[in-house]
Amino acid sequence: MIKVGIIGGSGLDDPDMLKGAREIVVDTPYGQPSSPLTCGRLNGAEVVMIARHGRKHQYSPSQVNYRANIHALKDQGVTHILATTACGSLKAEIGRGDFVILDQFIDLTRHRKTTFFDSFEDGARHTSMAEPFDIELRGALLDAATELNLNVHDRGTVVTIEGPRFSSKAESHMYRLWGADVINMSIAPEAILANEIELPYAAVAMSTDYDCWKEDEAPVTWDDILAVFNKNACNVEKLLLNAIPKIQG
Repeated sequence: MIKVGIIGGSGLDDPDMLKGAREIVVDTPYGQPSSPLTCGRLNGAEVVMIARHGRKHQYSPSQVNYRANIHALKDQGVTHILATTACGSLKAEIGRGDFVILDQFIDLTRHRKTTFFDSFEDGARHTSMAEPFDIELRGALLDAATELNLNVHDRGTVVTIEGPRFSSKAESHMYRLWGADVINMSIAPEAILANEIELPYAAVAMSTDYDCWKEDEAPVTWDDILAVFNKNACNVEKLLLNAIPKIQG
């Protein structure tokens, strides 16, 4: 039976999306998740939603307890995870409000717990990360976005930085030279942990800005990001609503 976990990014974690919503407070061996879990139904499917940064956006990217969040979803019987995130565009062709169905990451985080396997006492565990985003879930997101006539890019490499600061211009240009398409502060740790416990995971990124590499644009600010969020949040909800029935068990 399909049970979908939704990890909502900044401004994209509205519990009112769910029918028959009920809230549960849980704990895990890794501590408490970022928020209570909201359980309900979305387009006929059982869904468990969590706010990545907390209901009041009180957790910075470095403070998010990614292990607790992923483990809490697993404990609730979630079979697939869909994540939403804001991102900065590193390519001129990825415009504000565009959606990117991520297929690769570059992890530049430094202060996160990104493994469940702290000890090899019971044997070595090295998880393959060649294809960190589930191809079938990516297909469901892409098909849904296409049907909705959203501006969508079918693949993209995200570089996940530590934050909470934004990039310097030198860093932004370097990431472009590396071939990264978008930049954010949260996706790589989630993808790593979901893969470690064999939960299919995919993420859709909404482009809100051009980081700071684009010389004819002012460097990104938090207010800029929120403005694009507020304008496009309804499209994220429609995308999830249409993608969930396409998920195969």
